[in-house]
Amino acid sequence: MSGRTCFCCPVHSDRILLTGFRSEKLKPLTGKTLAEVAKMRGTDPTDTVMDLILEDQSRIGTTYFMMSEENIKKQIAQPWVSFGSDAASMSAEGASLKSSTHPRAYGCFARLLGKYVREEKVISLAEAIRRLTSVPATTLELARRGLLKKGYFADVVVFDPQTIADKATFENPHQYAVGVKHVFVNGVQTLKDGEHTNAKPGRALYGPGKVK
Repeated sequence: MSGRTCFCCPVHSDRILLTGFRSEKLKPLTGKTLAEVAKMRGTDPTDTVMDLILEDQSRIGTTYFMMSEENIKKQIAQPWVSFGSDAASMSAEGASLKSSTHPRAYGCFARLLGKYVREEKVISLAEAIRRLTSVPATTLELARRGLLKKGYFADVVVFDPQTIADKATFENPHQYAVGVKHVFVNGVQTLKDGEHTNAKPGRALYGPGKVK
């Protein structure tokens, strides 16, 4: 689990990973736990948090280790649960490397298909695809999305179910997933044989809640 700095939850300081600072001076602390930084500074974890926020003048990016693998599997198994990610789009090069991130930024969906579908067989491949595509599109009322159907936008991902897997880790999150061969967005190929085509046909999607 990850998010911005919020310490109202009773999470031990050794289970809070610091992933993003605005200040160049504090960036060397990226990837360390709050407990480690508190020990380095010789201060109480709570005081350390307040000091870091004041020094960085921002909401420090953090990852919290407070989820249960057993509960994750139980949730995946529920037929009404759809899948998504709130991670930002990242690149394993350039400015993105100046800060850490949660590994789901690179491997969320590949992890579902590789670990929970192929390896652990929590749900079938067909069911996973349904809940990655048509279920969220229908729930969010995204017109003509989520299905391979005449008159719909052609958003297509071609992957190898035998090799798709996430590679990103908490220690080294900037690693692309493997197994995706081709991607089409609005009918235009953006990934060919695993390489970006430089095409940018994407567009913003709006549901019924958009303010006119």
